[in-house]
Amino acid sequence: MLKMTDDFMRMALRELEQASYSHEQWAERLYGTLICRAVPDEADLRSDAHRLCAFGHWYYQTGSVALGSHPGFREIGMEHERMHQCATKLLKASRSGVAVAPADYQRFVAALKDMNLEIATVREDLRKALFNLDPLTGAPSRAGMLSALREQQKLIRRGGVCSVAMLDLDHFKTINDEYGHMLGDKVLIGVARCVMEHLRPCDQFYRYGGEEFLICLPDTDVAAGRDLLSRVIEEVTALPFEVECKQAFHISASVGVADLDQKQPVERSIDRADKALYMAKAQGRNRVITWDGSMG
Repeated sequence: MLKMTDDFMRMALRELEQASYSHEQWAERLYGTLICRAVPDEADLRSDAHRLCAFGHWYYQTGSVALGSHPGFREIGMEHERMHQCATKLLKASRSGVAVAPADYQRFVAALKDMNLEIATVREDLRKALFNLDPLTGAPSRAGMLSALREQQKLIRRGGVCSVAMLDLDHFKTINDEYGHMLGDKVLIGVARCVMEHLRPCDQFYRYGGEEFLICLPDTDVAAGRDLLSRVIEEVTALPFEVECKQAFHISASVGVADLDQKQPVERSIDRADKALYMAKAQGRNRVITWDGSMG
């Protein structure tokens, strides 16, 4: 899961689309050079040509900052470099007056198609992620949550573990009543960003509704999940929220954790985590409780 704010994700998408357009322009110029037997650009003949084109400048500089964590980003780079290697071979043959070998041209076309496919995949992932983001907190919304959990369930059926957790802010209604909904919104935004910053890259985080969030912890049993989330809510509790003309306040969170059961519908595991959450509330809040059979 990409851990970006919605503004950062929109920026990354715009940059990717601009870089993709520059790549298309480069390909058109390459075709013109080959067809018209024009003098090729010296940069396209170098072994590091993939770093010198406009797309390469983006990929190895701002692109790596914006999208370096996306699993498809590395694939784009590999196909881009391979495509340039094939293009360089074509251009050198053309410059020498040698006919371009059909096999070499087909390799170039295949590399170009593969690169474009990788770009399209990452672009679509960003668009889907933006569509599924909660507009207030920037966390993924419930829209794709169940399907993502079912995918995790398929993985654990092949061996492995996964935990799900429900996180709820303590006394959040009191904050809304005392300070107003605008400050309540700032609290939700601050907590969501804090949690996303302190989860692992593989973890999944969703705004479930109101002041509740759902967390999916792949390859993590409930004991390890409890320890991880205990550290996360310590970070949440340390967050200061400023109030005009008043002393800053802090908020705590309660969490319930349950195994993602491979044999039951994912909704059952969510319900178990929810029951553990209520137990955490009953035991004094600001803690993580794991589900057991006595909770129903």
